[in-house]
Amino acid sequence: MASSRKRPSGELAAALARFVADHALQGKRIAVGLSGGVDSVTLLHLLRNCSVKTRAIHVNHGLSANAGAWAAFCRRLCKRWSVPLTVRRVKVARAEKGLEAAAREARYAAFRRVDCDVLMLAHHLDDQAETVLLNLLRGAGARGASGMPALGRLDGKILARPLLEVRREALAAYARGHGLEWVDDESNADESLTRNYVRRRLGPLLAARFPRWRESLARAARHFSAADVRANHLLRSFLASRGLRAPSEAKLVEMLKQLTSGGARTLIEHDGATLRTYRGRVLVSPRNAELPFAPLAWCGERRLPIPALGGELLFRRARGQGIDADFLSGKPCTVKLRSGGERLQPHRRRPRRTLKNLFQEAGIAPWERDRLPLLYCGSELAWVARLGVDERFRARANALGWVPQWRSKPLFLRKSRGARGKIAV
Repeated sequence: MASSRKRPSGELAAALARFVADHALQGKRIAVGLSGGVDSVTLLHLLRNCSVKTRAIHVNHGLSANAGAWAAFCRRLCKRWSVPLTVRRVKVARAEKGLEAAAREARYAAFRRVDCDVLMLAHHLDDQAETVLLNLLRGAGARGASGMPALGRLDGKILARPLLEVRREALAAYARGHGLEWVDDESNADESLTRNYVRRRLGPLLAARFPRWRESLARAARHFSAADVRANHLLRSFLASRGLRAPSEAKLVEMLKQLTSGGARTLIEHDGATLRTYRGRVLVSPRNAELPFAPLAWCGERRLPIPALGGELLFRRARGQGIDADFLSGKPCTVKLRSGGERLQPHRRRPRRTLKNLFQEAGIAPWERDRLPLLYCGSELAWVARLGVDERFRARANALGWVPQWRSKPLFLRKSRGARGKIAV
């Protein structure tokens, strides 16, 4: 729906009918969150003309001396309009997060208990813009900047907000034009409540310089929301490519939040695997992967399984590549793990450096470094997985050499047809 200050009432009804049709809500049991205010009364009135099964739920928070009168108003209205009504009385716990947040939690807990297919709320363009602005002021990330979705989930219900592109003024004009009655919540004038302060103080200031600030923030919210949908799809595809089951919607949201937070110590356990981030990549490893490891002798085998490290060493012979075979003859070769202080010179024109520096340069994550195999020739370090051969042991141009290759076991925990590839965040 395109927003407008003077949207004709017929256009509002047609837009709501399109929303219901576009999202296949016909035939579903719809419940409207009815506070008794102008927005929710208008939404309920509009729905009466959409030929859908509609009921209403009123949540009595008990925070105002007028709360009982508001519930009585909703009962009279719904009786006059022949709309079934459920009234829920809730207790608001004044938690540290503030009265507004506590009331919202209590309200949504009541909404969860409503027997319906779709819960429809009357949030509009102004609500969306204020929500985005508040989230940004609180330092929210992309998810907070995406505001409220027009269509979401609340447990097993569809949560619909069909008026997100309609201004508050247009809804009030519709209500006046149809002679509707509503109640006014006196707390809307309380500027000690953050949202009221934004609405009554910041909103007019912004409008003086940026008349369409609401539309601009709502448009930005749609862009962020679209990016959020793409991120959800990408994470689902990434998990499927690793043979991991799809998480619940709530867990997926939390996983994305942690994976995109930039935290160096992010670690998520899911479906027998751990997900961690390093330099903008999400890396997956089996849970409890660190099995005891003891040094292994290499005696010239082409294949050396190392189950404790989750893979195997493969060796092939080639001229001018790998470890010079002459250096290996008559000397014991041993596979070990890093213990600290080791140095390697994988490039002729660069000096010998610590493995720590080389691993950092190669972008190898810290938790992987201590579980990569090192090949010693006698007491000298000749090769390190993912770094290469030390220059002292490199085969000469025409000399025969052994080329080691570390092949870790695939991280697919079960067969999957999901998309392959890395996910960048």
